[in-house]
Amino acid sequence: MSNTVTRADIGTAASEATGLAKSDVTAIGQRMFELIGEALKAGETVKLTGFGTLQVRSRAERVGRNPRTGTEHRITPRHTVIFTPSARLREALGGLTANGADAV
Repeated sequence: MSNTVTRADIGTAASEATGLAKSDVTAIGQRMFELIGEALKAGETVKLTGFGTLQVRSRAERVGRNPRTGTEHRITPRHTVIFTPSARLREALGGLTANGADAV
């Protein structure tokens, strides 16, 4: 059994839950991801109530080290997307172990 949920899995589940055609649900989902990507590229913060917040942060230039050889190299500055889960999501995940199974 796979621990990865794909976009297709989400589309199928949403289609079954809403009764909408899978193609319609897929088109809506695709457009949502496009809009989220566009907002992040513009430097905007994306808040998904009940799920979390996506925001772009700048990473400064730093020195990295190859763990195998110990040689140092420069890591260039870059922008990265940070996800902060909502309180509701953190609470829901609080009872899960690292592998995603319910804690006993």
